[in-house]
Amino acid sequence: MTGAADCSLGAALRDLRTELDLPAAFPAEAMAEAEAAVRDPDLSAHEDATDLPFLTIDPPASTDLDQAMHLERRRDGRGYRVHYAIADVAAFVRPGGALDAEAHRRVTTLYFPDDRVALHPTVLSEGAASLLPGEVRPAALWRIDLDSDGRATATDVRRALVRSRAKLDYAGVQRRIDARTAEEPLALLREIGRLREEQELARGGISLDVPEQQITGHDGAYGLAYRAPLPAEAWNAQISLLTGTAAAHLMAEAGTGILRTLPTAPDGAVARLRRSARALRVDWPHHVPYARVVRSLNPELPHHAAFLQECTTLLRGAGYTAFDHGDLPDPAVHAAVADLYTHCTAPLRRLVDRYASELCLAATAGKEPPEWVREALPALPKEMAEGTRRANTVERACVDLVEAALLEGRVGELFDAYVVDVGDRNPATGTVHLRDPAVVGRIEGGTAPLPLGERLRVRLTRAGPAARSVLFAPA
Repeated sequence: MTGAADCSLGAALRDLRTELDLPAAFPAEAMAEAEAAVRDPDLSAHEDATDLPFLTIDPPASTDLDQAMHLERRRDGRGYRVHYAIADVAAFVRPGGALDAEAHRRVTTLYFPDDRVALHPTVLSEGAASLLPGEVRPAALWRIDLDSDGRATATDVRRALVRSRAKLDYAGVQRRIDARTAEEPLALLREIGRLREEQELARGGISLDVPEQQITGHDGAYGLAYRAPLPAEAWNAQISLLTGTAAAHLMAEAGTGILRTLPTAPDGAVARLRRSARALRVDWPHHVPYARVVRSLNPELPHHAAFLQECTTLLRGAGYTAFDHGDLPDPAVHAAVADLYTHCTAPLRRLVDRYASELCLAATAGKEPPEWVREALPALPKEMAEGTRRANTVERACVDLVEAALLEGRVGELFDAYVVDVGDRNPATGTVHLRDPAVVGRIEGGTAPLPLGERLRVRLTRAGPAARSVLFAPA
């Protein structure tokens, strides 16, 4: 990892926030509501579940903790029970109030290398609503029973007061599980996670293990590193996916809800992917499902990494779809999950999750959804689409800026890279992946088709925070 601590980068990040017209401080009225809610949250419907020893698993620096879990074997010996506590934001946010209006304006938390634009004031998101260790917190408490193969057999969700006993991070969890020093509630994460992965594969679901380009920071300096997800992260994600599918089925049965949907990729896109597999020498027999091929790949191998990058084209087009009066959307299934699915596990950072929780709580209780939830449903998909687009723009722009700052002053230098994407219309353009520094950038300027998945010597032709991105050409 190379570091960049230039003041021009900080200025470029500030300019980016201004150009995107992002919210700054919370309005005084919204802050007053948040502070009043902290003093007097609505806990009238919460039962006491503080006896369950919950734990959270998040990045080390995270303080906006949405989820806590407790895993156990069922007493009848026929499977497992997943207790999953989700921060109850509705206990603090009054429908129709100033804080609620501001959340609808922000939609998601936006993350910058030097700051964040939070969905809720930190007094809530990193304080009274966050599932911090040792603190009693209101939650939507899910209880999902699984059979011995990891299939869900029963679902319940209700409001409860919970208390996390420990704040763990992924690396520490992985070490304890690998060393077999984890006590059973944590050790079961691997057992249940693997069973859920098998269930995902059996229904044709897809989880892409693509190394992430991650901004790192230390003492005001920023860098980039490639980070391959740990197995513990995938197992943890399976608990969230389990809850999201359980929530979607509850809403479907009740006839009112909001789903996260993704259309099935058209035949032409799959055919193109098969051509990419042949070009990259990735073995994909006709009788083998796409999902199984993906799971067999090693992202450390350049040809496999390039193919995984190509696979992301099949996962584009996800959106949110609301429904009422029993009329499920078409399509209703999320193609990558291969099941009904919704977002409900990150209400501190994503607006729609608060509404999904309320819909599921009502469905479980056999009641109609609150009127404020039903009234908001028609507009939520468009709000979430805009918020998600803005979050993706911020994420990509921040990476571009850090890349440009890291390589400032090195225009004209040669680098070893490999080609991870080639343009459909112009195969002489595409995307290259540098190992060191950890940069992914556009390449153009050549005349010959780029060799997908192959190593290539490239020359840096543009860099620096003023340029806001990097550009390469074949050497």
